[in-house]
Amino acid sequence: MPQQHRPLAGIVWMILTGLNFVAVTALVKHVGDAIPAAQSAFLRYLLGLVFVLPMIRPIRRARLTFRQLRLFTLRGAAHTVAVILWFYAMTRIPIAEVTAMNYMNPVYVTLGAALFMGEDLPPRRLAAVVMALIGALVILRPGLRELNAGHLAMVFTAMAFAAGYMITKRLSGEVSAAVIVGMLSITVTIGLAPFAWAVWVPVTGAQLLWLFAVACFATAGHYTMTLAFAAAPLTVTQPVTFLQLVWSVILGAAVFGEGVDPWVILGGVVIVAAVSFISWREARARRVVTPPPTGPRP
Repeated sequence: MPQQHRPLAGIVWMILTGLNFVAVTALVKHVGDAIPAAQSAFLRYLLGLVFVLPMIRPIRRARLTFRQLRLFTLRGAAHTVAVILWFYAMTRIPIAEVTAMNYMNPVYVTLGAALFMGEDLPPRRLAAVVMALIGALVILRPGLRELNAGHLAMVFTAMAFAAGYMITKRLSGEVSAAVIVGMLSITVTIGLAPFAWAVWVPVTGAQLLWLFAVACFATAGHYTMTLAFAAAPLTVTQPVTFLQLVWSVILGAAVFGEGVDPWVILGGVVIVAAVSFISWREARARRVVTPPPTGPRP
């Protein structure tokens, strides 16, 4: 069935996507800093390799060139840095702030595509980018409150994810989605290994189960997000991602005792609105260069 004929299905799948990704965030928050960020991230990817097994055959059949392997390596390195920073930020700042700042990833992709890939950045899209940056400033409020290393980590997390996405964009026309996803899991697991080894601490069986649950929910989230994009255009599904921020605020307050910050919600609304406008413009131009505001996920 044509994509635009199933908007309700797209919305439902995107709601499930948001619930999966919020579950990922909550579980990582639950594990906390008892395990170093690099080790937690490594174990999440190592345990998640079970989902890569069906992708081994497509990877072998792809006969990747040296150039493609180099791009996959660069993408894995960018994602490795992003994941470590994301796990670290989760232990330092509220869930709602992590979720809201993660919406900035498509904005950095838009800027990066214009600066490094020759993509056009017309005035209306540039205005949307500026509005999103203002939304980020509303969330952070530098000079008006104390910022910590977790906030800085999230800024660089979104930038690193954006770098990885731009590399993916170059590869997407050359290899299948299974190869792209499988190679990401493999390269990030390898990339995280030395960082995890450097800070390794003993882990319990319960902690391993929690991190395996993170891998399960993350995989489910990417799957339902794919179904959402197949069912409806981005202009329908993207505004739904704002619900992730709503659920994050509720979860943070009800489960982790985090205060509800109206400035974070306002900033998140501004960012989602700006990114949705960018996506609408891209849809009209029939060339999507920005990922969904859910952004890449650990």
